[in-house]
Amino acid sequence: METKTSYSISELSTEFDITTRSIRFYEDQGLLSPSRRGQTRIYSRQDRVRLKLILRGKRLGFSLAETGELFALWDETLSGSEKQLNLLLNKITERKKALEQQLNDIAMVRLELENAETRCTEALQELSNKKIQKANPF
Repeated sequence: METKTSYSISELSTEFDITTRSIRFYEDQGLLSPSRRGQTRIYSRQDRVRLKLILRGKRLGFSLAETGELFALWDETLSGSEKQLNLLLNKITERKKALEQQLNDIAMVRLELENAETRCTEALQELSNKKIQKANPF
């Protein structure tokens, strides 16, 4: 169980295998709000959880704006409200539809590539046959 209450930017960078620049970018986007001790950023457990959720959201294809929208709604309600859950369900549904479209697009491109490959192979075989016929006039 995690007992640590604060983290440095380098600790989070190492833990999540991202650059400190990325963490500062998320801060600039309003997704993280570390406290400061002089010039040093001090990240809380909540910041750590948010960073983990930002990265998970990115892997799932959510934009930073969408993640920020969910964070804002969460902060507003401080618990899983019906509004927040419906928003998340809508985002998930949209993402699944987009992924399904991408899968269909990939299947279509793959089919087109296979057809082009077949045509190229057949054309090369024809050229090869013509060369053989030219070289052997009998």
